[in-house]
Amino acid sequence: MYSRLLLAGLALTLSLAGCATKPAGEASLKTAYAATPPLQKPLDANDPVAMRPDQWKSGENAGLDMTATHSIPGTHHLAGRTMTVSSLHDIQLADKEVILTFDDGPMPGKTDRILATLDQFGVKAAFMMVGEMAAAHPEIAKRVLADGDTIGSHTYRHPDLDKMSFDLAVAEIEHGETAVSKAVGTDVNFFRFPYLADSKRLRAAVAMRDMVVMDVDIDSKDYFSIKPAAVMQRTMDLLHKRGRGIILMHDIHQRTAAMLPTLLTRLENEGYKVVTLQYQRPQAPSNVVAMAEIHEIR
Repeated sequence: MYSRLLLAGLALTLSLAGCATKPAGEASLKTAYAATPPLQKPLDANDPVAMRPDQWKSGENAGLDMTATHSIPGTHHLAGRTMTVSSLHDIQLADKEVILTFDDGPMPGKTDRILATLDQFGVKAAFMMVGEMAAAHPEIAKRVLADGDTIGSHTYRHPDLDKMSFDLAVAEIEHGETAVSKAVGTDVNFFRFPYLADSKRLRAAVAMRDMVVMDVDIDSKDYFSIKPAAVMQRTMDLLHKRGRGIILMHDIHQRTAAMLPTLLTRLENEGYKVVTLQYQRPQAPSNVVAMAEIHEIR
């Protein structure tokens, strides 16, 4: 039984390799996407990964200052405020505030290591879990909740909802929410669209379920087969341009777990604060507004 779950988890991991970039074709969810998804925007001259990808390819820890992993727990000042939100519009970050988010897990080995690093630095993140992964590894999902991190859903099988009918897409969202909620033993009130492929109608349907859509300001592109140092540097370069934002990472990649201590050290040294998200049900029922939006679109 364990071996079947492990193989299923591995297959799903491969299928999630390019989470924030749509696959080029109609590939099956159990078919591995290309390690380097096709570029959808012009190359950024300030992006070292895009301009010189060969320079960044190597082993898991190459290019990282590994001394950052040996800091002493309890000596950090990276944790910021707790933000209580009812909708995406409530997520208003000040300069040098960030929200850490991890998609596609939970994954044995990787999620555990990320949780340990977050605990070491005294900060929390939002984990947007794929329902199938949460169902396969409920013990890790529960550990994320027990650590005080924010829990969200990311559909059940991570399909491109933009290529599905509205009814099937909503059913996939509901299936994922139910699976994650069952795995962690509590309601799930945050959601992220796979590949960031959304629509006004689908966003309204998510709001009607009393869930907050999690958008992305800074895409780490940790799904590329590159050095952990490149993931960290790209993230910091984009953050320097924006000054704040929601950072997208994935807890299914070893390179992400490897670079996280260095990234958090950089954030702390440069005076950033990590904001924790907390859901609060809106006073006015969100489903009333969402239903009105759906009818308007129809």
